[in-house]
Amino acid sequence: MKANDVFKQTMNFVWMKLALGGCAIAVSIVLGLILLGLSSMDDSGVVGMYALMIWMALSLAALGISQYYAGYLIKAGHIAVVTCLLTTGSLPENSFEYGKEIVKKKFATAAAYFAVDRLVSGAVKQINGGLDIVGNVLGKIPGMDSLVSFAKSFVNIALGNVDECCLAYTFYNEEQSAFKSAADGVVIYFQNWKTILKNALKTALITLLLSSVAWLLLLGVTIAILSATGMPGFNVFFVAVILAMMIVLIVKSSVMDSYTMVCMVCSYMQVAPDTEITFDLYDKLCKLSSKFKNLFQKAEQGM
Repeated sequence: MKANDVFKQTMNFVWMKLALGGCAIAVSIVLGLILLGLSSMDDSGVVGMYALMIWMALSLAALGISQYYAGYLIKAGHIAVVTCLLTTGSLPENSFEYGKEIVKKKFATAAAYFAVDRLVSGAVKQINGGLDIVGNVLGKIPGMDSLVSFAKSFVNIALGNVDECCLAYTFYNEEQSAFKSAADGVVIYFQNWKTILKNALKTALITLLLSSVAWLLLLGVTIAILSATGMPGFNVFFVAVILAMMIVLIVKSSVMDSYTMVCMVCSYMQVAPDTEITFDLYDKLCKLSSKFKNLFQKAEQGM
C-alpha cells in the first residue's frame, strides 16, 4: 500500500492534532487580549513588557501540552493504526479506540511509552552518529567541513522518524514485550539503513521546503493583521513571530510530521517483516550506543 493512501485513510489523527493545536492558539489569543487590556492601563510600558513575556511563556506552555504531550499519545495511536493498515490491509472500525487500546495493551501507561520512545530515539541518534554516514563520504575532501556539517544535520532531520518506525515494529510484533520488540526494531533499522535513508531524504527535503514557505507566508500575514490593530511596531513583530511560530509548529507537527512518519513507517515495514535479524549485531550496537544497551538490557530482563 502506498504511503499517500495510508496517510489519507488515517487523516482523522491529523485532524485531532490540528484541533489540539487550534485550542492552544485560542488560549494564546485569549491570554493575549487579557494581558493587552491590563497593559493598556499603564502608560510607562513596563507592564506591557512584562505582559508580553508572560504571554509568550503561557502560549508556549499551551503549545507544549497540546503538541508534545497529548500529541505524543495521539501519535502513538496513529502509529498503531498505520501498522494495522499495512499488515492487514484494512482499518479497524473505530480507529481512535483501536489505537488507544493497542497502545495501552503494549505499554500499559503513558510513562512506559515515553520511556521506550526516549530510549529508542537516543539509540537511533547514537547509531547514526556511529555510522557517520556523511563523514565517511565527504570527510576526506579538503575544505568540505561546512558541507559535511550541514549534510549531517540534514540526514539527522531525515532520520528523525526512525524511532517511530521501531515503535511501529512493537505493534507489529505483538507476542514480544515492548522493550524486546523495540530493540529488534532498532537492529532491523541498522540492517536496512541505506534503503530507509534513501526514502527519508526525499521526504525530508519536501517537508523542509514546505515548512520554510509556510513560515514566511504566515509571518507576513500575521504582521499585516496585527499592524491593523494599531499595536506598536516592536510589539507587532514580537507577537507576530510567536504566533507564526506556533502556527507553523502546529501545522508541521500535525500534518508534515505525520506525513513523514507515515512515509517512513511504510518504507520500514516493507523490509522489516522479511529481515532476518543478525543477532551478533546486538553486541555491536551495545558497544556503539549506551541507549541501545539500556534498551537491550531491559528486553533481556523481560520488561
